[in-house]
Amino acid sequence: MAGSSLQVSQLPDQHACWSLLERVAASPQLKRAARLQELLFFLGKRSLKEGTETVHEQQIGIEVFRRPAGYDTSADNIVRTNVSDLRKRIDSYFETDGADEPLIMEIPRGSYVPIFRYRVPEPPTVDRPAPFEVAPIAQPAASSNEASVTSQPSRWETAAKIAAIFLLVALGSGCLYFWLQYRELYRSLYAWQYEPSVSSFWTNLFDASPDTDVVLADASFGLLQDLNKQSFPFDNYLDRSYINQLQGQHPSPEMQAILSRIVRWNMGSQDEFKLAQRIVSLDPLGKRIHLYNARDYMPDLTNRDNVILIGGRISNPWDDLFENRMNFTVRFDSNGAIAVVNRAPAAGEQSIYTQVNSAQYCVVAFLPNPGHNGDVLLIEGTGAEATEAAGNFLLSENQLSSFKRLLRAEKFPYFEVLLKVASVRGTPLTAAIEAYRSYPNLH
Repeated sequence: MAGSSLQVSQLPDQHACWSLLERVAASPQLKRAARLQELLFFLGKRSLKEGTETVHEQQIGIEVFRRPAGYDTSADNIVRTNVSDLRKRIDSYFETDGADEPLIMEIPRGSYVPIFRYRVPEPPTVDRPAPFEVAPIAQPAASSNEASVTSQPSRWETAAKIAAIFLLVALGSGCLYFWLQYRELYRSLYAWQYEPSVSSFWTNLFDASPDTDVVLADASFGLLQDLNKQSFPFDNYLDRSYINQLQGQHPSPEMQAILSRIVRWNMGSQDEFKLAQRIVSLDPLGKRIHLYNARDYMPDLTNRDNVILIGGRISNPWDDLFENRMNFTVRFDSNGAIAVVNRAPAAGEQSIYTQVNSAQYCVVAFLPNPGHNGDVLLIEGTGAEATEAAGNFLLSENQLSSFKRLLRAEKFPYFEVLLKVASVRGTPLTAAIEAYRSYPNLH
C-alpha cells in the first residue's frame, strides 16, 4: 500500500496542470495564435475540468473551427492540421521558454487529449574522490656536469615538439578543408543569397517576421463555383457553409454525391505547385517556410506570419482579405473569361487587360499584412503560363534588378506589377512589365 500511495501522491494535481496550460497559452509560441490558443483551452477544459477521456475530431471541428454539424472529416482535415501545429509549438515551449518547467504537457499522436507528467530529472553527477598522491622521493643533488647535460633538451623532446607542430598544421589544414566544403554546400543550398536583387527582395520578405506561409489555391472550390456559375464570399468558404448551399440547390441524390466527391478532392494546379516548390526551396532546411492548402489555412496566421498567396480569387479566396487594397485584380466573369482590372488607370494604361490567345497576364503584389508586422505576396495569373512567368520574374536576378532600377529604390518598397506574358505550347517565353505601382510610404 505504501508504494501505491507514493505513486498517487506524485501525480500532478488539476490546479498545477491548468496553471501550466495557461503559461503555455501565454508563451511566445502561442500568444499571437488566437485559434490555437482556443484549441488548447478547449482540449484542456474537456480533459481537466470535465474529465473527458476521449475527444473526437468532428466535435473539435464544430466547437473550435465553426464547422457545421455532421461535416465530413475525411474531406476537411483542419483539425488534424492544427493539432499537429499545436504539438510542435508545445514542444518548442518546453525546449526553450519552459525548459525549467518541472511539469510537462503533451498531446500524444493519435489522441486529442493532453496528458501531464513530471519532467524526468537528469541523473545526478557523482563526485569522484581525488586520486591518491604519492610524495616524490628526494633525489641527491646532481653534479655541475650532470646538470648541464640534463638542462639540454633530449632527442625525444625535440621529436615530440616537431610531431606537435605537424599535428597542429594537419588540424589547421583539416579545419580549412571542412570550412571550404561547408561554404560550398551553403552556397549550393542558398545560391539566391549571392544574387543581389533576388537576395534583396526575398531577404526583405523573410526577415520581416519569424515564419512565412505559402498558401496554395483550392482548385476544388474553383471548380464548384465554375460548374454552378456562381461565386461564394470568403466567410462562406471559411465556415464551409457553401457546401450546404450547393447541396440545397441540387436536391437529387446523384448530384449531391457528385458535389460531395468534388469537395473531398484536394485538387491543385501543377504549375502553382511547381512555383510553391521553388519558393520553399529558398529555405532548404524547412525551418521558416510552411506550405498550406487554402482550405487548411487560418485567419490568425495572416496577422502573425508573412503570407504568400498563389492563385486567383476564384480558387484562393484568401485573396479577398487584400484585394480591396490592390489596384490590379484578376476577375472571372460568368462566361469563364479572364481579365485584369486596372482600377485607376494612369496615362497610357488600359482599364481592362483581357487574355487573348498566347497573351496572358499576371499580377504580383507585395503589401504589408493587416497588422503591419509582416508582408503579403500575392501571385495571380490568368493562366498556368502566367503563373510560371511570375515565378521566373520573382526568382530572376536580371528581371528583378531591371524592375528595381525602374522603381529607383535602394531596397524594394511595397509594390504591384502587371506582367504581360507571351507563351507558346504551354511555355512562357517573355514577361514584360505592362504597368506597376509603388508604395514606399506603406513601410
